[in-house]
Amino acid sequence: MSAQHDPVSGPSSTGRAADWTTTPITADLLRGALDLERTEHGLLPHRLPAWARAQCADGQLAMAEAQPSGVRLVFRTRATTVELDTLPTKMDYRGAPPRPDGVYDVLVDGLLSGQTSVAGGNVLTIDMTTGSAETRPGPVGTARFAGLPERDKDVEIWLPHNEITQLVALRTNAPVEPVPDRGRKVWLHHGSSISHGSDAASPTTTWPALAASLGEVELVNLGLGGSALLDPFTARTLRDTPADLISVKIGINLVNADLMRLRAFSPAVHGFLDTIREGHPTTPLLVVSPVLCPIHEDTPGPSAPDFGELGAGRLRFRAAGDPAEKAAGKLTLHVIRDELARIVKQRAAQDANLHYLDGRALYGEADFDELPLPDQLHPDAASHRRMGERFAAQVFAAGGPFGAERS
Repeated sequence: MSAQHDPVSGPSSTGRAADWTTTPITADLLRGALDLERTEHGLLPHRLPAWARAQCADGQLAMAEAQPSGVRLVFRTRATTVELDTLPTKMDYRGAPPRPDGVYDVLVDGLLSGQTSVAGGNVLTIDMTTGSAETRPGPVGTARFAGLPERDKDVEIWLPHNEITQLVALRTNAPVEPVPDRGRKVWLHHGSSISHGSDAASPTTTWPALAASLGEVELVNLGLGGSALLDPFTARTLRDTPADLISVKIGINLVNADLMRLRAFSPAVHGFLDTIREGHPTTPLLVVSPVLCPIHEDTPGPSAPDFGELGAGRLRFRAAGDPAEKAAGKLTLHVIRDELARIVKQRAAQDANLHYLDGRALYGEADFDELPLPDQLHPDAASHRRMGERFAAQVFAAGGPFGAERS
């Protein structure tokens, strides 16, 4: 890749301007993004392609897919200092204390070597009592990593999983080039906010990122907060994205949104899997049911926010449905798990590469007793680590659904 010397030093750099190299940020330096939108500031990574985004005007989906969970810059360099200018969009909930800035993780040859955050940026303020939202513009900031080893090395900068991040400029004190193909399998995963990262501590500690590291695979994370809804455009995106291993985690958002009844759910699951199989007819495909969520195990949705502790910085959720409505086909997590297990068993008779995992094997009743869901819906950082380790042990290990495909 060609690079040019920056005529001025970076905003937080030291030393002579001529020591700095500015490298254009292009697709061959990015992993985990399916589309790049050019903005007035730089590049905005998307996790859904433009044609898919055009098929849904939902603001929650637009926010979730633009938050770059699993998206990282990857390059090879001898640089000891790296600066990445970005324009983040931070979330703010009216009436609650400010949320912490998103975290950038830097890995050197696969090992975590530093973390930082970017101050400033846009602020998206949401009033959860009315549903209104407004954006206040802010300045570009810089994520700076210094003291990296002075040798040829692979560097990965994982973008905050919970902050929309426009990429403005990449500066280093040595040239940068793309990392050659290391021959790793590509794991394509789709799920809800739990797969997106929910309350994980940093982008490399979401449960899918941890599982991918332990499984020695390249992650493409289509965990979309609030938006794992069996959308046909998501199925077509999975169909069209190159992958060696695919998993889909289905269930919790359908209950959260009270989106459909059992009569619609079962054919929708079949259609979702049919579409994926059009592009990946023999790829190992794992269907994962919901992790334990006590408020919705036997009580249908929708999920409703409980604002009682919002002023103290705690937002909790409750189940607003009626258990008696199960008789009319309303979905609960127990109903969804039973139906997913039945569907996979039925299809696996003709599809030897289709597998099922009960989500409670990742986070179940004993885990809830030890590590309860802080808001009744989302696992905390410790639970993310546990889930990632368990997924790797059960799915990527020898004899697991993905184990035989890693050679």
